[in-house]
Amino acid sequence: MAEWRQTTLDQLVRLQRGHDLPTSQRRVGSVPVMGAAGQSGTHDTAMAKAPGVTLGRAGASMGKATYCDVDFWPLNTALYVTDFQGNDPRFAYYLLDRIDFSGYNSGAAQPMLNRNYITQIQISLPEPAEQQAIAAVAGALDDKVASNKRVARSAESLCQAIFAERSREARTTVGEIAILHKGQVAPETLTEVDVAHYSLPAFDSDAMPEITDPRSIKSAKFAVHQPSVLLSKLNPEIPRVWNVSPDRKIPALASTEFLVLEPKNGVSTAELWAVLSQPELLGRLAAKVTGTSKSHQRVRPGEIMDSRVVDPRELGDVRGQAQALVDRAMQARNESRALANLRNTLLPQLMSGQLRVRDAEKIVEDAV
Repeated sequence: MAEWRQTTLDQLVRLQRGHDLPTSQRRVGSVPVMGAAGQSGTHDTAMAKAPGVTLGRAGASMGKATYCDVDFWPLNTALYVTDFQGNDPRFAYYLLDRIDFSGYNSGAAQPMLNRNYITQIQISLPEPAEQQAIAAVAGALDDKVASNKRVARSAESLCQAIFAERSREARTTVGEIAILHKGQVAPETLTEVDVAHYSLPAFDSDAMPEITDPRSIKSAKFAVHQPSVLLSKLNPEIPRVWNVSPDRKIPALASTEFLVLEPKNGVSTAELWAVLSQPELLGRLAAKVTGTSKSHQRVRPGEIMDSRVVDPRELGDVRGQAQALVDRAMQARNESRALANLRNTLLPQLMSGQLRVRDAEKIVEDAV
C-alpha cells in the first residue's frame, strides 16, 4: 500500500446538508429525490449535478451512502457531496459506504449525523488512477445488478399486464387457489447457521432477502419451506408481493407482516403471484384496512382469502407466458444476489489494497 496515503475525510469530499422538499410541494417529473435511505420519490427540478453521493443524515439510515448517476434533489434528511476534490465520485461512494458512522451520532431523540463532526475521520486514499480502476471493477458488478433489476421489473410488469387484460374473465377466490400457512417458528430454535430473512426492509431494497444468523432475529417468524407467494398485510396501499423459491440448503423465514401463501389446485407460484400483484386487487384490499395509524394499517387474513380474483386455471393460452416471465425475473434476481455477494467480498479487499485490481478484474470478467 505504498501508493496509498493516510489522510482525513475532509480531503476526500466536502459535504452539505440537503434541501427541504415536502411531498406536497413536489411536482411531476423524473428527477430522483434522495433522502437518508436513498431515493424517496421524484420531482421536476434538480438541486445537485450527477454523478453524486448522498449520506444519510437522520434517522435509522444515518450514515447510509447512495450513489446517483443522474441530476437529483438531495433532501434535508441527507448530506450530499458538493466537491469531490479531484477524487473519483464512485470510489468516494464506496469508501463512504464502508465507514461506520455510528460513533458520530450527535442526536438525542433520533440518530443525527453532523458533517462538522466527521471531517477528521482517518481514511486511506490511493491516487486518482487507482481510485478509478477500483471503482470500475466494483461498478461493473453494480451496473450488472442494476441491469438485472430492470430486466426483472420489465418481465414482472409484462406478466401483470397479461393477467390484467383477462381480469374480467372467470373469477375465483384466493382461498380456492392458495393455502395460507400459519405455523410460526422461534428463530433461536433453528440449528442452521444461516437463514434467508424476508422482511419489509428487504422487500423495499428490491426483493433481495437478508442472509443472516437466525440468532440475530428476535421474534417469531413464518417458516417458508415450499415455493410460495408472500403478501404483505401491512398498509396495502404500498404493494408488496413476493414470489419466493427457498433454497433447500438455506431455510427461509418471513416477517409476520406477510401472509405465506402456497398455490394449490393446479395453480403455479408464478400464476398466484400474478393474480395477487394486480393493482385492482390491492386497491380493494386497501379499502378494507383496520387500524388508526396509517403506517400500521392491516388487512385481516380472512378478507384476503375471501377476495375474488381472476382464475388462472381458465387462462390456458397465457399460462405458459406467465411462468416464463416470472422465471426470467427470478433468474435475474438470483444472479443479482450472487453478484452482490461477490461485490461485497471483493470490495473490502480492493479498498484496503489487499487485492490487486487486475486480479479482481479477472474474477469480475468471469462472473459477468
